[in-house]
Amino acid sequence: MTKDTVKVHFFGGAGDVTGSNFMLETTTLPKNVKILVDCGMFQGERTDDERNRKAFLYDPSTVDFLFVTHSHIDHVGRIPKLIKDGFRGTIYSTPPTRDLAEAMLIDSLGVLTKDAKHLGKDPFYSEQDVSTAMQHWKTVTYGQKFNIGPIGIILRDAGHVLGSAMIEFVYNGKKILFTGDLGNSPTPLLCDTEVMKDINVLFIESVYGDRNHETKEERKRKLESVIEDTMKSNGTLMIPAFSLERTQEILYEIEGMMEQSRIPLVPVYVDSPLAIKVTDIYKKYEDYFNKKVKYIINSGNEIFQFPQVVFSKETDESRKIDQSQLPKIVIAGSGMSNGGRILHHEKRFLPDPNSTLLLIGYQAFGTLGRRLQEGEKHVRIMGQEVNVRARVVTIGGYSAHKDSEGLLQFVASSADTLEQVYTILGEPKSSMFLAQRIRDYLGIRASIPATGDVVEIEV
Repeated sequence: MTKDTVKVHFFGGAGDVTGSNFMLETTTLPKNVKILVDCGMFQGERTDDERNRKAFLYDPSTVDFLFVTHSHIDHVGRIPKLIKDGFRGTIYSTPPTRDLAEAMLIDSLGVLTKDAKHLGKDPFYSEQDVSTAMQHWKTVTYGQKFNIGPIGIILRDAGHVLGSAMIEFVYNGKKILFTGDLGNSPTPLLCDTEVMKDINVLFIESVYGDRNHETKEERKRKLESVIEDTMKSNGTLMIPAFSLERTQEILYEIEGMMEQSRIPLVPVYVDSPLAIKVTDIYKKYEDYFNKKVKYIINSGNEIFQFPQVVFSKETDESRKIDQSQLPKIVIAGSGMSNGGRILHHEKRFLPDPNSTLLLIGYQAFGTLGRRLQEGEKHVRIMGQEVNVRARVVTIGGYSAHKDSEGLLQFVASSADTLEQVYTILGEPKSSMFLAQRIRDYLGIRASIPATGDVVEIEV
């Protein structure tokens, strides 16, 4: 008897951190079913605008379903283009991911529109495309099993950002899992990544596949130390933060330190309209927080809201921050310093030896954040040459991604059943390093796919 098969196509996020876009295609059903996992934007390279504008490597009108792991723009950023190019299937995610994705896509459109004007072009999607995408979007909760023909599907908690999910496909008893991005558990706000023990074929992220973070205790000590040192110097602590998750985590940590009198009571500016909108969505989905945070909320305390925090929505409010009293903390997007309001603060305070730039997330190759992280002392910001005299500090422990050890432990949980692992969503050296560790330590076959590759799985 001939076995059924599924093909998996790697259209983005293979040999690359960004542009997550995979297709699972049945080959032996009466009607072939095409299921996408993510449809993200390429980010970090000068050529990415061109890559994002290119036609998809498949016909969007032939795709039946799209499953979204989470709402970061490198996982959802081309969904409106997918719609524009003919996709009329159903989009599935958790409820928070849907709400967050809508906010992220509208914000991203604003940035794309500004960038496109400089190039004499139009952005590659419109607000109507976002609206149409939302009309095709349905939500499912963690653990809720449903079927597409003979394929069972369950969304599992990835613990990465609010509502983030791993997508589990079960076909003829074989379990195929796409991790999306996996959280650096335990985190201050979210539940731990769900442990998976019986996966047969695994597609796993590898952003930090070749290095480890500080411990949770160490990251908190480092944050406290950086704040104290900068405040003693009467400087400005600049934190380029991703609007989604990192801003909320850092706010939560700072609030706790101030309540415990561990750091000075200085102004904390959240200078990002998107981060403010995302924070409001976080408050809407308190059921997705971990037990500790739920207990605090149930005790009558409002998180993300304390006397020292100032939310700056308007441009005029943002401009006034640089003239406000010292010392202070400024949290602003974007997380890799490749746009957003953080650039204005970096231009003003990077030349100040009393100030500090704190990097708390992954800095993609080619971004200003990566260049500052690697020690460049002269950078160009908004057309102006800027001397870097401020301290530049990195705390890896606040990354929202599992490190190399965490990824290996995740794989090890299914060691008895795993037949094949594919390392994706990472720079080539990180993906290769993790694949080699999986082969060496666990004796499981592991491969590093490239964009355009296709693998066939017997089910």
